[in-house]
Formats: sequence, C-alpha cells, structure tokens
Amino acid sequence: MANDRLRDAILRNGLTPGAVAEKIGVDPKTVERWITQDRIPYPRHRHAIAAIVREDEPYLWPDAVTPEKASKIGQSELIRLYSRRSSVPYDLWGRLIERAQKRIDILAYAGLFLVEQDPRLVDVLRQKAVDGVKVTILLGDPTSEAIERKSVEEGAPGVMAAKIRQVQHYYSRLEGAPGVTVLYHDTTLYNSIYRFDDEMLVNMHVLGFPAPHAPVMHLRRLNGGDLFGTYSDSFDRVLLGAKPQPGGEVAT
Repeated sequence: MANDRLRDAILRNGLTPGAVAEKIGVDPKTVERWITQDRIPYPRHRHAIAAIVREDEPYLWPDAVTPEKASKIGQSELIRLYSRRSSVPYDLWGRLIERAQKRIDILAYAGLFLVEQDPRLVDVLRQKAVDGVKVTILLGDPTSEAIERKSVEEGAPGVMAAKIRQVQHYYSRLEGAPGVTVLYHDTTLYNSIYRFDDEMLVNMHVLGFPAPHAPVMHLRRLNGGDLFGTYSDSFDRVLLGAKPQPGGEVAT
C-alpha cells in the first residue's frame, strides 16, 4: 500500500521527498518509505510535514490518530463557550471576518443580526471576495415548512420567514460579486454555523428559545481534532442540498 495522499500533497506543493526530508531532518529513504509503504511517521514528523504541505494530519494519515485521541484534541479546539449568543463580543465577529483569508461560510435560517449589528458587513464581504476569499451564505428557504415550524416553536409564527426576506434585501447587494454564493436550504438546523478559515462560531439551537438566547461555541481547528471537523462536515452536507433560490432547484 502506498500513501497516495502524502505523495500528491508533496508534489502539489512543488516539493520532492528529498526536499521534505531535508526540511524535517530525516533520511530521504525514510520519506520514501512513508510514501511507498504507507508507514506512519512519528508525531513530530507528522506535525512538520502537515505544516509544510498545508494539509490536515488525519487526511494524510487516517489511521494515525485514534478516535480517543481525536476526541481529546477536539476538547482543545473549544476556545470558549458563551452561554448565549448575545454574550459574544461584537468585535469578535468583526475580527474573525477581517482575518479570514480563504473562506467565510454562513449557515443560518436568517442571521439577520449580522447585518443589523454591522451596517458595513455586505461591503466588507464584497471586498473580501474581491480579495480572493470564498464567501458562501446558506439561508433558510422562507417558503419551506421547516422555517414556519421554527417560527411556531419560538412562539412567533411567520416571523422567521419575514426575517429571511429582510436579510435577502441586504445580501442581494452581493449579486455579481466574484467568489460569493448565496443559496437556500430547507434543512431543520440543530446549529447555526459561522466559519472563518480555521475558526468557527457555532450557535446551538434550543427548542423554544430564539438563537440570541442559545449557547455559542468558539472553535479553532487543530490537526487531529474532530470537533471542528464535525461542524464543517455539517455545513458541507447542507450545502449539497442548497438551492439557488427559494423553492428552486437543488444546486449541483
């Protein structure tokens, strides 16, 4: 068995096994064995190689980290737990958006608070996209049963759909911006997810409570951890079924 992921990552970064060996201080034949025989390096070497080729350790060596170890690392991915979203410092949202260099992902029913607390948000997102940041916004489909059910559960029938239509007005200004995607989902969300490169704010949903009164986790991805990846995977699953417009065809 060969480690094709490791081979591809090395070549994709314009490197050779010999160059990697020199960078981490091992014999070139050792790196060759890691590739051709799929041998697993020591942790210190895995960390160094993952940093050099800019990949996650679990991707390069799926069997290197046990579920127990991944769970333990995942606990360290939790930077802070806020008892409610309204307790998250306003400037934290701004810092995470400003620092993002690769991606900004928003998954919510409406997320109206973002544009309400920062009138410049749409302009900032447009500029980030121009600068090469991929911006993906997934909003609830205001025509779906899931949206109305959420409103009823919060004791305010019709309000959630109204919030989505209101936020649509703001995000319509992103139309035509390069690297910006706005789609709609009819998923029953268990969390709203806001991802900024390797950091994330996860707003849990609690039955009968509006989102501002529900807890938020601030996560930062660590190599080998599984908590950040769990919510990243959740975002990607919703993205697969998202539609280009309310009630429209599924995006492919």
